[in-house]
Amino acid sequence: MLYRVMADAVVGLHLSFVLFVVFGGFLAWRWPRLAWLHVPTFLWVAGIEILGWICPLTYLENNLRARGAAGGYADSFVEHYILPLLYPELLFPGGFSRSWFIWIGIFVLGLNGLIYCQLWAKHRRQLGNF
Repeated sequence: MLYRVMADAVVGLHLSFVLFVVFGGFLAWRWPRLAWLHVPTFLWVAGIEILGWICPLTYLENNLRARGAAGGYADSFVEHYILPLLYPELLFPGGFSRSWFIWIGIFVLGLNGLIYCQLWAKHRRQLGNF
């Protein structure tokens, strides 16, 4: 039971990380210093998606789930509703092609690139007003 709870906590952390990657640029618009944390995270995730790597949190979660397989419900809320959000191949039993992951990586780079270009322009305009 403890391993299942820990695995669910890792999934929650993983989901939070993914949400930060996607929406962190908007947060950096409000709090520019947050960019020092957000830029490396979105570059990391884009690299994972484009290069086909697997996030270390996935390995940790899988290890905890394997250790906790002895008891509890057959399917938890997290396993049923949140895991398919993090691992789209669970939504598409026939497979989630490699090109989709590359496009996800390109989307992450493009969205955050646009946000940071605008943030940089805003910063330059503010410097010019002094």
